[in-house]
Amino acid sequence: MSNIKVGDKVRFLNSTGGGVVRSFKGKDQVLVEDEDGFEVPALIRECVVVGDSEMQVHSSRRSPLPSTTQAPVPQPQKPEPQPEVEKVTETAEGERLNIYLAYLPIEPGKVMQGSGYEAYFINDSNYYLLFNYMNRQNNSWNSRYNGMVEPNTQIFLEEFGKDKLNDLERICVQLIAFKKDKPYSLKNAISVELHLDTVKFYKQHCFMENDFFDEDAMVYPIVRQDIPEKELLISATELQEAMQQKVREDRRAPQATIVKKKANDHAILEVDLHIAELLDNTNGLSNSDMLNYQLEKFREVLAQYATQKGQKIVFIHGKGDGVLRKAIEKELKTKYKQHYYQDASFREYGFGATMVTIK
Repeated sequence: MSNIKVGDKVRFLNSTGGGVVRSFKGKDQVLVEDEDGFEVPALIRECVVVGDSEMQVHSSRRSPLPSTTQAPVPQPQKPEPQPEVEKVTETAEGERLNIYLAYLPIEPGKVMQGSGYEAYFINDSNYYLLFNYMNRQNNSWNSRYNGMVEPNTQIFLEEFGKDKLNDLERICVQLIAFKKDKPYSLKNAISVELHLDTVKFYKQHCFMENDFFDEDAMVYPIVRQDIPEKELLISATELQEAMQQKVREDRRAPQATIVKKKANDHAILEVDLHIAELLDNTNGLSNSDMLNYQLEKFREVLAQYATQKGQKIVFIHGKGDGVLRKAIEKELKTKYKQHYYQDASFREYGFGATMVTIK
């Protein structure tokens, strides 16, 4: 038998044509696939090997080569699913941290009755934030919500009723800012403690128009333009003192606003009602809020000395636009008719003070 094998390219000796040997038929014949894809029987002795199987065969009827000679056909592979890349819309202003807490009444029309409330965390920046929202209980802290918030996003923290308001007098927010898969400016880790005046939650006017919600809300800044409102860097003793005073951190004792001057049998008391003397931080307070606070201080002092007949008290309200002066006079004419009042000494106070005599 000739050295013809499957896959050889042959031509016929006694006739035109040829092709590729696909198989053997008996001992002396082979099946040759021609250019049209047809398998033609031929005697082995009438075939001459002229090359390998690179001969082009165009028909789809082409017979597969035996497994010993057939090269594996590569199979197309499915592409690996790629994780979705989060798309963050950044703004020029967002390169600085502006972080807020917001409180909204669930039933805006029932604030005076103590509607339930919702708390939100607002991230107005281009940074992801890992944060922890806490409240102080006794001498320790309780985490109310912790997690991560995406850039330029606000998230719901919790819903609570009026019976839980006292738990929120002292709150703290700790946070770390970063970006994903891109370079960014390093921001320091931040811990900010705030005091919430829970009385405001019962006052409709304290919930105001804002940039973040369609509804009125109380918005407390945590960080503004990369600057924390008030970092938690005070001792436990100072913290306890701040909780008791409830209004300011470094203010002296309440009696410090009252100065005594001798006059006959009673010392004249001076009470400075300028808002800068009463509060060292008025962030988030409207003019109406500040006026109400000044009037509350005025009433507190009158209540303190209500039984001391003949006591003279000078309330320093300043000249300004006369708003506080008129409000004090209205209080004296309606709620404190029993007391006598007049302008305080012009030489000492100009037009900026009113003297009340307890009757």
